[in-house]
Amino acid sequence: MTTATPTGARNATASISELTECSGLELVAGLADGSIRPPSMAETIPFTLLPPEEGRVGLRATPELRFCNLTNTVHGGWIMTMLDTAMALAAQTTLLPGEVCPSHETSVKFVRPISIGSGEMHVIGHVVSRGRTVITLEGRIEDAEGRLHAHGTSTCLIVRRRS
Repeated sequence: MTTATPTGARNATASISELTECSGLELVAGLADGSIRPPSMAETIPFTLLPPEEGRVGLRATPELRFCNLTNTVHGGWIMTMLDTAMALAAQTTLLPGEVCPSHETSVKFVRPISIGSGEMHVIGHVVSRGRTVITLEGRIEDAEGRLHAHGTSTCLIVRRRS
C-alpha cells in the first residue's frame, strides 16, 4: 500500500494498544496518509489507499504480470482481494474504538476481464447499511474510463475487541 497525502498524524510504528483507542475512521485515515504501518498483506498485493470518508473507501491498483493466469488476464483472486479489501476498509471507517469487523461473507461477480493493458483500476467500497452487529457493503472495480469490470457485496460482523 502506498500513501496518498502524508499528514504525520500518527507514528508509523504505533503499537496495537495505541490503535485500539482509535475510531475506525482514524485508523483507515492513518493507513491512507502513511502514519500507521499497513499490514503485511499490502506488500503482497500493492495498492494505494485514498483518503477515506465515513462509510466509503477508494483504492487505486495497477495489476501486475505476476497476477495473471494462463490466459494472460488478471486472476480472479486479485480481483476478489481488491474488492474484499475496499469493502472491509469501508466497514472499518464506521467502527468505534475497541470494535473490529471481520468479514462474514463476500460475493463477487466478474463483468469483463482485466488485463495488464487495462491500466490503473479504481476500487470503491461503500457501506449500504450499518446495524448493531452487521455491516452490509458493496464494491466495484472500474477502469479509468469508468467501465465496470467486477462488483461485489459483503457483510462484516461488528464485535468488541477483547482486552
